Amino acid sequence: MKFQKVAKRLFHFFLQGVLVLAPISITIWMAFSVFNWIDGILPNLVHNLFPSLIGVDQYGTPKRIPGLGFIVFIAIALFVGYISPSFIVSRFMDFADKVLEKTPGIKLIYTTLKDFFEAFAGNKRKFDKAVLVSIDAPDIWRIGFITQEELHEFGLQEYVAVYVPQSYAFAGHLYFVKRDRVRIVTDISSADAMKFAISGGVAEVDEPEHEHATIAPERG
Repeated sequence: MKFQKVAKRLFHFFLQGVLVLAPISITIWMAFSVFNWIDGILPNLVHNLFPSLIGVDQYGTPKRIPGLGFIVFIAIALFVGYISPSFIVSRFMDFADKVLEKTPGIKLIYTTLKDFFEAFAGNKRKFDKAVLVSIDAPDIWRIGFITQEELHEFGLQEYVAVYVPQSYAFAGHLYFVKRDRVRIVTDISSADAMKFAISGGVAEVDEPEHEHATIAPERG
């Protein structure tokens, strides 16, 4: 009996450790993979353009510089973020955007990725209105995000589109729900709501300060 209690406590500690380490480990692994990939292609590119900058080993392969991928990635991200508001760059990006959106085959991939990233960041964020939505039963609620408040094109006058993320998965479901089954969450931020949903309710959020409000009915 004592052994079972000890084993149970050890298993509990193990699960707690996994919950703490998994997000950190996955994030570090993904970042390391990206930087390592850049480290792998940069030496050949730089050596072909500027042979004197990077030497070669005994097999004639350009030597890798650890950390170069990280530095280059950060530098490019900062540079693009700095120049993106300028008139010339914005016009060029608009032109490239139109070309990619009209290119057969590429259009589907590009527009899907573009809409996905804009949903999380930028001026066109879609996941900025957290809600509680009742789908399965009147007394069961899920955390979701309103992505469209008008669904006239689907012939639905009193419905809104709600995206419900899945826990511990980079996926979710889209539901068309009546407005009276949706409550806008006003006491926590959208980022905290997303974190709470994806973590399966493990992540902590700030103490609530306001009551939930039902989404306003559609007018005329």
